[in-house]
Amino acid sequence: MSDAASEHDGLRKRLAATLRDVPDFPKPGVAFKDITPVLADAALLRDVISALATPWEESGVTHVAGVESRGFILAAPVAIALGAGFIPIRKPGKLPWKTAGKEYALEYGTDRLEMHVDACPAPARVLLVDDVLATGGTAAAACELIEQVNGTVLGCAFLLSIAGLNGAHRLSLRRVVTLLEC
Repeated sequence: MSDAASEHDGLRKRLAATLRDVPDFPKPGVAFKDITPVLADAALLRDVISALATPWEESGVTHVAGVESRGFILAAPVAIALGAGFIPIRKPGKLPWKTAGKEYALEYGTDRLEMHVDACPAPARVLLVDDVLATGGTAAAACELIEQVNGTVLGCAFLLSIAGLNGAHRLSLRRVVTLLEC
Protein backbone atom coordinates (compact mmCIF):
# COMPACT_ATOMS: atom_id res chain seq x y z
CA MET A 1 0.00 0.00 0.00
CA SER A 2 1.39 3.42 -0.95
CA ASP A 3 1.93 6.12 1.66
CA ALA A 4 -0.96 8.15 0.20
CA ALA A 5 -3.32 5.15 0.24
CA SER A 6 -2.29 4.29 3.79
CA GLU A 7 -2.81 7.90 4.87
CA HIS A 8 -6.28 8.00 3.26
CA ASP A 9 -7.21 4.68 4.90
CA GLY A 10 -6.09 6.08 8.26
CA LEU A 11 -8.22 9.19 7.74
CA ARG A 12 -11.26 7.04 6.88
CA LYS A 13 -10.79 5.03 10.07
CA ARG A 14 -10.47 8.20 12.17
CA LEU A 15 -13.58 9.68 10.55
CA ALA A 16 -15.63 6.51 11.06
CA ALA A 17 -14.62 6.39 14.71
CA THR A 18 -15.47 10.06 15.29
CA LEU A 19 -18.77 10.57 13.44
CA ARG A 20 -21.96 10.23 15.47
CA ASP A 21 -25.31 8.80 14.33
CA VAL A 22 -28.40 10.59 15.62
CA PRO A 23 -31.51 8.45 15.07
CA ASP A 24 -34.82 9.98 13.98
CA PHE A 25 -33.40 13.43 13.19
CA PRO A 26 -34.65 15.67 11.65
CA LYS A 27 -37.68 13.35 11.44
CA PRO A 28 -38.54 9.75 12.31
CA GLY A 29 -36.76 7.18 10.18
CA VAL A 30 -33.83 9.42 9.23
CA ALA A 31 -30.42 8.56 10.68
CA PHE A 32 -28.55 11.88 10.83
CA LYS A 33 -24.76 11.80 10.46
CA ASP A 34 -23.46 14.32 13.00
CA ILE A 35 -20.10 15.78 11.95
CA THR A 36 -19.69 18.07 15.00
CA PRO A 37 -17.31 15.63 16.76
CA VAL A 38 -15.11 15.79 13.63
CA LEU A 39 -15.21 19.60 13.70
CA ALA A 40 -14.22 19.60 17.38
CA ASP A 41 -11.02 17.63 16.71
CA ALA A 42 -8.52 20.19 15.41
CA ALA A 43 -6.08 17.66 13.95
CA LEU A 44 -8.84 15.64 12.27
CA LEU A 45 -10.49 18.77 10.88
CA ARG A 46 -7.14 19.93 9.44
CA ASP A 47 -6.64 16.55 7.79
CA VAL A 48 -10.21 16.54 6.40
CA ILE A 49 -9.73 19.99 4.82
CA SER A 50 -6.44 18.88 3.30
CA ALA A 51 -7.98 15.66 1.96
CA LEU A 52 -10.92 17.56 0.44
CA ALA A 53 -8.63 20.14 -1.23
CA THR A 54 -5.73 17.98 -2.44
CA PRO A 55 -7.50 16.23 -5.38
CA TRP A 56 -8.41 19.65 -6.85
CA GLU A 57 -5.05 21.44 -6.49
CA GLU A 58 -4.24 21.24 -10.21
CA SER A 59 -7.81 21.80 -11.45
CA GLY A 60 -7.77 25.58 -11.70
CA VAL A 61 -10.51 26.06 -9.10
CA THR A 62 -11.40 29.77 -8.84
CA HIS A 63 -14.31 29.41 -6.40
CA VAL A 64 -15.50 26.89 -3.83
CA ALA A 65 -19.25 26.78 -3.20
CA GLY A 66 -20.62 25.53 0.10
CA VAL A 67 -24.19 24.55 0.84
CA GLU A 68 -25.77 25.95 4.00
CA SER A 69 -24.92 25.31 6.69
CA ARG A 70 -22.41 22.58 7.43
CA GLY A 71 -21.10 22.84 3.88
CA PHE A 72 -19.96 26.38 4.76
CA ILE A 73 -17.80 25.02 7.56
CA LEU A 74 -15.88 22.76 5.17
CA ALA A 75 -16.00 24.80 1.95
CA ALA A 76 -14.52 28.04 3.30
CA PRO A 77 -11.24 26.47 4.52
CA VAL A 78 -11.05 24.37 1.32
CA ALA A 79 -11.33 27.65 -0.63
CA ILE A 80 -8.47 29.10 1.40
CA ALA A 81 -6.37 25.96 0.83
CA LEU A 82 -6.95 26.25 -2.94
CA GLY A 83 -6.43 30.02 -3.11
CA ALA A 84 -10.02 30.39 -4.31
CA GLY A 85 -13.02 32.53 -3.43
CA PHE A 86 -15.96 31.21 -1.42
CA ILE A 87 -19.59 31.15 -2.63
CA PRO A 88 -22.38 30.61 -0.11
CA ILE A 89 -25.40 28.67 -1.34
CA ARG A 90 -28.24 29.34 1.07
CA LYS A 91 -31.84 28.65 1.92
CA PRO A 92 -34.41 31.16 0.62
CA GLY A 93 -34.40 34.72 1.90
CA LYS A 94 -30.98 34.59 3.57
CA LEU A 95 -28.88 36.45 0.99
CA PRO A 96 -28.91 40.26 0.83
CA TRP A 97 -28.50 40.73 -2.93
CA LYS A 98 -30.28 39.63 -6.11
CA THR A 99 -30.52 35.86 -6.19
CA ALA A 100 -31.14 32.95 -8.50
CA GLY A 101 -32.88 29.92 -7.05
CA LYS A 102 -33.45 26.22 -7.61
CA GLU A 103 -36.16 24.00 -6.06
CA TYR A 104 -35.27 20.36 -5.39
CA ALA A 105 -36.44 17.19 -3.66
CA LEU A 106 -34.51 15.56 -0.83
CA GLU A 107 -34.91 12.28 1.01
CA TYR A 108 -37.38 13.73 3.54
CA GLY A 109 -39.19 16.56 1.68
CA THR A 110 -38.48 19.46 -0.66
CA ASP A 111 -36.39 22.59 -0.37
CA ARG A 112 -34.93 25.49 -2.33
CA LEU A 113 -31.40 26.84 -2.71
CA GLU A 114 -30.36 30.37 -3.65
CA MET A 115 -27.15 32.15 -4.51
CA HIS A 116 -26.24 35.64 -5.67
CA VAL A 117 -26.71 36.14 -9.41
CA ASP A 118 -23.19 37.60 -9.66
CA ALA A 119 -21.43 34.89 -7.61
CA CYS A 120 -19.77 33.26 -10.61
CA PRO A 121 -17.97 35.86 -12.70
CA ALA A 122 -16.73 34.43 -16.00
CA PRO A 123 -14.78 32.20 -16.20
CA ALA A 124 -15.63 30.87 -12.70
CA ARG A 125 -14.42 27.28 -12.20
CA VAL A 126 -16.30 26.02 -9.18
CA LEU A 127 -15.81 23.14 -6.76
CA LEU A 128 -18.93 22.27 -4.75
CA VAL A 129 -18.19 21.13 -1.18
CA ASP A 130 -20.71 19.74 1.29
CA ASP A 131 -20.64 17.52 4.33
CA VAL A 132 -22.91 14.62 3.32
CA LEU A 133 -23.93 13.14 -0.01
CA ALA A 134 -27.23 11.30 0.54
CA THR A 135 -29.65 11.03 -2.40
CA GLY A 136 -27.74 13.68 -4.35
CA GLY A 137 -30.70 16.04 -4.67
CA THR A 138 -29.10 18.96 -2.84
CA ALA A 139 -25.78 18.58 -4.64
CA ALA A 140 -27.42 18.23 -8.06
CA ALA A 141 -29.56 21.32 -7.41
CA ALA A 142 -26.52 23.29 -6.24
CA CYS A 143 -24.58 22.32 -9.38
CA GLU A 144 -27.50 23.35 -11.60
CA LEU A 145 -27.77 26.64 -9.72
CA ILE A 146 -24.05 27.36 -10.18
CA GLU A 147 -24.42 26.69 -13.90
CA GLN A 148 -27.57 28.84 -14.03
CA VAL A 149 -25.45 31.84 -13.00
CA ASN A 150 -22.73 30.92 -15.54
CA GLY A 151 -20.27 29.02 -13.37
CA THR A 152 -18.53 25.86 -14.57
CA VAL A 153 -18.74 23.06 -12.01
CA LEU A 154 -15.45 21.15 -11.96
CA GLY A 155 -16.72 18.60 -9.48
CA CYS A 156 -17.99 17.90 -5.99
CA ALA A 157 -16.27 16.96 -2.74
CA PHE A 158 -17.97 15.46 0.31
CA LEU A 159 -16.87 14.45 3.77
CA LEU A 160 -19.07 11.36 3.57
CA SER A 161 -21.65 9.62 1.46
CA ILE A 162 -24.50 7.44 2.66
CA ALA A 163 -24.22 3.90 1.27
CA GLY A 164 -27.35 2.61 -0.37
CA LEU A 165 -28.79 6.02 -1.26
CA ASN A 166 -26.70 6.18 -4.46
CA GLY A 167 -26.34 9.98 -4.42
CA ALA A 168 -23.32 9.87 -6.73
CA HIS A 169 -25.63 8.54 -9.47
CA ARG A 170 -27.35 11.96 -9.65
CA LEU A 171 -23.89 13.49 -10.17
CA SER A 172 -22.72 10.85 -12.65
CA LEU A 173 -21.40 13.33 -15.19
CA ARG A 174 -19.27 15.08 -12.58
CA ARG A 175 -16.08 14.20 -10.78
CA VAL A 176 -17.01 13.28 -7.19
CA VAL A 177 -14.56 12.89 -4.30
CA THR A 178 -15.85 11.44 -1.02
CA LEU A 179 -13.66 10.81 2.00
CA LEU A 180 -15.84 8.16 3.68
CA GLU A 181 -18.80 6.00 2.74
CA CYS A 182 -21.09 5.08 5.65
